[in-house]
Amino acid sequence: MADLVGTMLTLLGWKLPFRFVYSNEYWMANLGHHVFPVKKYRLLYERVIALGAGPDDFIQARPASEEDLLLVHTPKYVKKVMSGSLSSVELQALELPFSLDVVRFFLLMTGGTIQTVEEALRTGLAVHLGGGFHHAFPDHGEGFCLFNDIAIAIEKMKKTGRIGRALVVDCDLHQGNGTAFFFARKDYVFTFSIHQMDIYPSEKPPSSLDVGLWSGDDDLAYLQGLSPHFPRIYREFRPDLVVYLAGADPYRRDMLSGLDVSAEALRKRDRLVIESARKLNIPVAIVLGGGYTAEVEETVGINLNTIRVAIRAARRKPYSPVTSLTQSE
Repeated sequence: MADLVGTMLTLLGWKLPFRFVYSNEYWMANLGHHVFPVKKYRLLYERVIALGAGPDDFIQARPASEEDLLLVHTPKYVKKVMSGSLSSVELQALELPFSLDVVRFFLLMTGGTIQTVEEALRTGLAVHLGGGFHHAFPDHGEGFCLFNDIAIAIEKMKKTGRIGRALVVDCDLHQGNGTAFFFARKDYVFTFSIHQMDIYPSEKPPSSLDVGLWSGDDDLAYLQGLSPHFPRIYREFRPDLVVYLAGADPYRRDMLSGLDVSAEALRKRDRLVIESARKLNIPVAIVLGGGYTAEVEETVGINLNTIRVAIRAARRKPYSPVTSLTQSE
């Protein structure tokens, strides 16, 4: 049915305004009985097709290279991962079953985020149907994150001269400790994080700007914590790229969340972050981050809301890089 709907919309001339990065291998990773729902990737892919996406709207994710990984991660850590020689302590911190399939999963996810950033810089907006593994540090992985795809993608764009400055907007439930740590002394990246304070990670290296919430905080507290900073930080920092981690896990029915935040508030969050950047002609690369509802379809629905907001924003304001905020200096 999804394919039929997509075909009909294409015939009617209804075309999506940006492309998606995805691989069928995302949902094939065998994590056993784990809270991390890899099947959400396939379900979201099918929902995007139902929105009218065709083959040309998808970019096939390619695995990151070892050279890419070494932009952020230490040679010792990369060697241990690739040889399967992580210690029991390191595996415990990762909180995932370790296998060659899992390594392949993270190589694809990392490569996919690199491609998403490249596409966003080319066309103004792109969405990765995955990504957002912000807990990985240079020398270890933790919290379901083996490699830090966000940091790697930004570092690659910086090294190859495609950006001067980047801004990470991290709206996952959990603070992006690995990303904050890596970019702490790099003045060309601004890290923003809004997260629940009284949960993992216990140690939260400071981001450029952190907004802390507490168990029981509701829609009003969430949006009041977020709204004063957008578009202000875009105007003040003047980035060439925004990487938006649109986590679904602040949602009140998420199994890991202690917040009382509705899907509607998360949709308003998406509008604020994406539309503010779009109005300033700043390229936005969207990655999805966490989402752990008991019924995976609820997480998929929140992710789909993010995509719908992005579609609307892209249609309302065409991307015009010649008049972008950073190029007007």
